[in-house]
Amino acid sequence: MNARDTYGDGTRAVRAGVPEPVKNEPVLPGPAFAAHFHLPGEVAGPYTYGRDTNPTWTLLERAIGELEAPGHDDADTVVFASGMAAVSAVLLSGARTGDTVVLPSDGYQALPLLREQLEAYGVHVRTAPTAGEAQLDVLDGAALLWIETPSNPGLDVCDVRRLAEAAHERGCLVAVDNTLATPLGQRPLELGADFSVASGTKGLTGHGDLLLGYVTCRDPEPAARVRRWRKVVGAIPGPMEAWLAHRSIATIQLRVQRQWANALAVAEALEGRADVSGLRHPGLPSDPSHKVAARQMWGYGGVVSFTLPDRATAERFLTALRLVEDATSFGGVRSTAERRGRWGGDAVPEGFIRFSAGVEDTEDLVADVLRALDAAGPR
Repeated sequence: MNARDTYGDGTRAVRAGVPEPVKNEPVLPGPAFAAHFHLPGEVAGPYTYGRDTNPTWTLLERAIGELEAPGHDDADTVVFASGMAAVSAVLLSGARTGDTVVLPSDGYQALPLLREQLEAYGVHVRTAPTAGEAQLDVLDGAALLWIETPSNPGLDVCDVRRLAEAAHERGCLVAVDNTLATPLGQRPLELGADFSVASGTKGLTGHGDLLLGYVTCRDPEPAARVRRWRKVVGAIPGPMEAWLAHRSIATIQLRVQRQWANALAVAEALEGRADVSGLRHPGLPSDPSHKVAARQMWGYGGVVSFTLPDRATAERFLTALRLVEDATSFGGVRSTAERRGRWGGDAVPEGFIRFSAGVEDTEDLVADVLRALDAAGPR
C-alpha cells in the first residue's frame, strides 16, 4: 500500500495530482496552452494534439481519481467542458438502438432533454423517483441505470449499494451523479457503481468561476468509451479551466465541511417555522432520507430545500437576503438561493427555494436567513 492511501481527505486533497518534485520547477505546473505539440517522425508519446490530451488535464484527472477512488491506481478519470458534457458522454456513448436506460424522474432538469435525445436514437427510457429505491421496479432488461443521490433539487437519497447490486445481477451498468455530495461526501465507486459522474462546476471547484465535468471509472473499457466520446464531440475543457480546477481542489475539505455545517444549521433553524413547509436536508434526523444517507455518506451536502407559502413570499425572501446571492448553481464559497420554479423544468411549487450554503460564518448566515424570512412575511 502506498503511504498516500492512508492519508485523510484534507491531506489527500492538497497533494492530489501534484507531480513528483523537480528542482526549480513549480509545485503545480501552469496550464499548457497548446493546440499541437512537437511531433517529429512516427506518432508516439502521450501528447500529440490538443483535442486528445493535454498535460494540464492529466494532472487534474489524476487528482480527481485520487479523491473518487483513493488507493486504487486503476481509477480512470476523464474531464469535460461541463457537467452536462460528462453526463451526455456516459449516456450517449454506451446506449444503442433498442437498449433501455433507467433515469430518475426527479433528477436534474436537463435530464428530460437527454431523454428526448436518447429516444430519438431509438433508446427506450424508463423513469422512477429516487426515494425508496423505486428504480428497482423498472430495472429488468435495462443496459444502464442512472442514479442521482441526493437528487437535485428535492434532496431524496437512495441506497446506491442495493441498486448497484440489483443492476449488476441483471447485467446492467450503474452511473451515479455525485455532484451534490462531492467525493468527500460520498464515493459511488466504493458503493458498487461503474461510473461516478459530476459537475465540477459545483462543490469540487467551489468558486463559481468555471464550468467543468468529469467521469471516473474503475473499469478501463467504459472509461475508454467515454474518452473516445470526448474526442469525437470535442467536449474538452480549456487548459486554464483545468488548472484553476486543480488549484481549487486543494481547499475542498475546508470548503465542504463549512458548507455542510452551515447547511445543517440553516435547516435546523427552519424546523418548526410555520412559514416553512417541505423542509429537506439529509443531515436532519427527521428527514425521510436521513437513515439511508447516514449509511453511505460522510457529509450530507451543502444544499437545503424548502417551500414558502407562495411565489410572492419567496421573491420577497430572496430580495431581503443580504449575505446570499440570488443565483442558480450550488456548492460555491458564497451562499446562493433561488426560486427554483422560475426555470420551469422542475416539478416544484411556486414558493420552492433551493438554498446552497457557502462558507460564511454560521451565525451570520443563519441570522440573515431568519431575518429575511421575517421580512418576507404576510402582507
